[in-house]
Amino acid sequence: MKFWTLLRANLGRHKRRTLLTVTSVALALFLFASLRTVITTLRAASEFGSARRLVSTNASGLIFPLPVAYANRLQAVPGVEKVTWANWFGGQYGDGKRFFANFAVDARTYLDLYPEMSVPADQREAFLQDRSGALIGSRLIDLFGWKVGQNVTLRGTIFPGDWTFTIRGVYTPTDPVINDDAMMFHWEYLDERTGRGGLAGWYIMQIDRPENGPQIAKAIDDLFRNSSAPTKTGTEQAFNASFATMWGNVGLLMNTIGMAVVFAILLVAANAMMMSARERTRELAVLKTIGFSDRRLFGLVMLEAGIITISGAVIGLGAAKILYRATNFNAAGFLPGFDVTVPTLGLGGAIALLLMLASGIVPALRAARLPVVAALRNVE
Repeated sequence: MKFWTLLRANLGRHKRRTLLTVTSVALALFLFASLRTVITTLRAASEFGSARRLVSTNASGLIFPLPVAYANRLQAVPGVEKVTWANWFGGQYGDGKRFFANFAVDARTYLDLYPEMSVPADQREAFLQDRSGALIGSRLIDLFGWKVGQNVTLRGTIFPGDWTFTIRGVYTPTDPVINDDAMMFHWEYLDERTGRGGLAGWYIMQIDRPENGPQIAKAIDDLFRNSSAPTKTGTEQAFNASFATMWGNVGLLMNTIGMAVVFAILLVAANAMMMSARERTRELAVLKTIGFSDRRLFGLVMLEAGIITISGAVIGLGAAKILYRATNFNAAGFLPGFDVTVPTLGLGGAIALLLMLASGIVPALRAARLPVVAALRNVE
C-alpha cells in the first residue's frame, strides 16, 4: 500500500472527527489573530504622530478648555510654524448606537496641518466657505448613506440641542491609522452658538525641526505656567498614546485570552490524534509486520497531525486576514486601520507548527515504538 494512499485513508476514516478537529484549530487561530490584531492596532495608533507636531492641553486635564487667545502667543514662540485648535463635540446621530468622532476645528489651519487627510480641492473650498458646513470621513458615506450637499442633524450631548450641518466634503486618510469615520465642522459655528467666549479644547502646533520639540514644549508651558489655564505640551505621538493607555493593560488581557484559547484547542487536537492512533493499534502492528519501519510510521502519524493543524491554520488565519480587510473593520471607530499584519500571521503559523508537534509527537512515538507481538494480541 502506497504511503500517500494510506495517509488519505487514515484522514478519511473518521471524516466528522477530522473536520471538527480542523475547524477547532481554525477557530482557535482566527480568535488568536483577531485578539492579537487589537494589540497591534492599538500600538500603531499610539505610535502615530508627526515628529513635527506638538499638542497642548490644559494642565488640569483634557476636559478643561484653553483660551483661543493663546493661538497668537503660541504662534510667536520661536520654532512654531503653524498653530490650529479643536474642540470635542460628542454629538449623536439617529439612535446614537453607532458612535463616530465629531469635533469642531479651525478649518483652514487644521487641514493645513494634516496633509494625511486627502480632500478634493473643490470640496475643500466648499467646506471652508460654509460656516455650517461639515467634512466627513469616507466610511460615514457607507455607514449612513450620506452624500455631499446633504443636511445632517446631530443631537448634542456636551452642547445640548439639535445641530444641523451641511456635508461639503469627504476626506480619505492616506494613513490607515487615521479614523476615516470622523466628522469635523467649523469652530466658529460652535463658538457663536454656545457663546463660550473663545475657548479651545486643545492646540496643535507644527514646529520647524523635530529635535527642537522638547525645548519648544518647555517654552510653551513656561509661557502659560502662571496663568489661569496652564498648559501641558508634548509630542502628538505622546498625546495619542495617552488615549491607548485608557484601555488599561489590553495587551496582557488579549494575549492571555488568546493563549488560553490555543491551549484549549491543543488539548482537543491532541486528544483526537491519540484516539486515532489508539484505534489503529493492530493496524500499525500489521504495517510493521509487512515492512513499515518505525521512522516511516512516525512520519505517517506526524504528517496526519501536520495536515490537520496546517489546514486549520490556513483557514483560520486566512479568514481573519480576508474578513477584516474586506469589511474594512475598525470596531465602531475605536480601532482604525484594523488589519491582520504579516508578523501576526507568522506568529499564528508558528503556533500551528507547535500545535502540530504537541498534538502529534506522543501518538507518533507510540506508533514507532509499538511492540508488534503485543499489539497483535490486542483485541479492541
